[in-house]
Order: sequence, then structure tokens, then C-alpha cells
Amino acid sequence: MLEGLRDGTIDAIATDHAPHHANEKMLEFDRAPNGITGLETAVSLTLDRLVHRGIISLGRMIELLSANPARIFKLDRGNLKPGSIADVTILDPEKEVKVDLDASESKSRNSPYNGWQLKGAPVMIIVGGTVVWQM
Repeated sequence: MLEGLRDGTIDAIATDHAPHHANEKMLEFDRAPNGITGLETAVSLTLDRLVHRGIISLGRMIELLSANPARIFKLDRGNLKPGSIADVTILDPEKEVKVDLDASESKSRNSPYNGWQLKGAPVMIIVGGTVVWQM
């Protein structure tokens, strides 16, 4: 899988951000709904586990998380060309963050990454030219 990310066999990284309430997950594994809280951790996990470990470059990460998904779904997004819609995530590749499900904005608290210390994080999100979130 890592080689596929590196060599282009895999062309996108996505999350199935499926924030189920804890009560919905308290079933036998095969009966519980699939998914974990993923949207808030995807960028930091990708930076920490793939970019900083030399598996992919920062440019490749941007392709996998932004440009390629936009291309695959034929969306006029995922680029910074003049006249494009200004949907941008500003990254700090060196920012240390700790996954803290108690501080999560999701309705769910199900994630195997709770307590992990990660290097790299989004620090601002701009949608349509408007800042919608800032760390």
C-alpha cells in the first residue's frame, strides 16, 4: 500500500469520516456501523506517517488529498489557478499536535489515534475565499 502511494498506483487518500455515536458502536464488531472520526486527523496523520517518514513528498500529499480527488470527481477544485474557487488549507508541517478526542468537534469519539502525538497540522481553512477555521 505504501509503495502504491509512492509510485502512483493509488491516486487518492480519502476519509470515510463516519462519526457514529458511542451507543451505535457498542455492538459486536460485525454488526457495528463502519467508520471512525477521520476528518480531523487525516492531514496530520498523512504528514506525520507518510511525509515526515519520507514515504511521499509534501507535493504528493497535496495531490493525494486535494488535486487528484478533484480530478477524479471532475470538480473545479484542487488547484490554485487564477480564477479558481479559493478553497485552501494552510499547513504547518512542523506543528506538533496531540489527538485529543475530548476536544474533537465531531459528534463521535471513536478513533484509534486518541493520545497520539503527530508532527504537522492544518492551521487555517479557507472556503470560497473566506476563513472558516483557524488554529
